[in-house]
Amino acid sequence: MLVVGDSLSAEYGIARGSGWVALLQARLDAQRKPMQVVNASVSGDTTSGGRSRLPALLASHRPQVVVIELGGNDALRGLPITMTADNLTQMARAAKAAGAKVLLVGMQVPPNYGRKYTEDFERAFQQVAKGEGTSLVPFLLKGVADGPDAESMFQPDRIHPKAEAHPRMLENVWPELVKLLPK
Repeated sequence: MLVVGDSLSAEYGIARGSGWVALLQARLDAQRKPMQVVNASVSGDTTSGGRSRLPALLASHRPQVVVIELGGNDALRGLPITMTADNLTQMARAAKAAGAKVLLVGMQVPPNYGRKYTEDFERAFQQVAKGEGTSLVPFLLKGVADGPDAESMFQPDRIHPKAEAHPRMLENVWPELVKLLPK
């Protein structure tokens, strides 16, 4: 399994081994599911960066499942949503062409970006998943960023979740991911 993500998956600001991707590997191991998780996430990465890195990662690791967790940095930079959607689409197509099943992990942006941008950004993940026939986690930070104690779940920058939030992030990903695992 290959995870291509940004700082939310790269354990930014938290101890190594405490992020949701490491917790995913531990869960797979505990359930005796023989799958190695390769975390190819890079803090600050955009969909353009992920798209450019993906072919070499697919050739090198030959994953059965590819988890794409990118887009948040595109929004933080105010990049065109059409570009983000196109990059996600091309990544999904490349992974499928390499024989992998794809899980797209969605992100949402705060309302200060304006209602239209916020809604269009969220909808882009839904449209890519539907158009490419991939699985979708609508919002990686559900129950973290929109929970009653949201402020306490984030590092001082209010962007990156604390280690305590990562088990919840895994719970958001797991129900869709488990459907893609080999039987």
